[in-house]
Amino acid sequence: MATAHNLFDAMPPEQRRMLTELAREVTLPRATRIFEEGRRADRFWIVRSGQVALDQHVPGRQPAVVETLGRDELLGWSWLFPPYLWHLGARTVGPVEAVEFDAAAVRELCERDPLLGRAVYRYVAETVSRRLHGTRTRLLDLYGPQGSGFDD
Repeated sequence: MATAHNLFDAMPPEQRRMLTELAREVTLPRATRIFEEGRRADRFWIVRSGQVALDQHVPGRQPAVVETLGRDELLGWSWLFPPYLWHLGARTVGPVEAVEFDAAAVRELCERDPLLGRAVYRYVAETVSRRLHGTRTRLLDLYGPQGSGFDD
């Protein structure tokens, strides 16, 4: 199965309808701190427009931006896995339009409806896998011998 373009594409129409009923449109102004690393992960978002910078705490310095998310991207996956704490922080780069979901309600829906649960877990897993691959590539570019290519 190919990777779904967004969360809603990842599921059959009836499950899409059930998840949509839990969605709430939000507008986040520029420089809004959406969540903080180590705090309770109780929501997640699908970005509709704008950009969100994911960052990591660095003692004695400003948080280091590790990735920037944009249109149709999932913001937040820590809500799906115990202990439900954010692994990173997030701040809007400019104004952001997004669809927000209550994490507990979505987890409950996933438990009640196995088709929806499978689609959500698979979509989140594919998102995490894709981002991990991107992180590895960036690390090779920063620290690998001559970037991500190898010379003989």
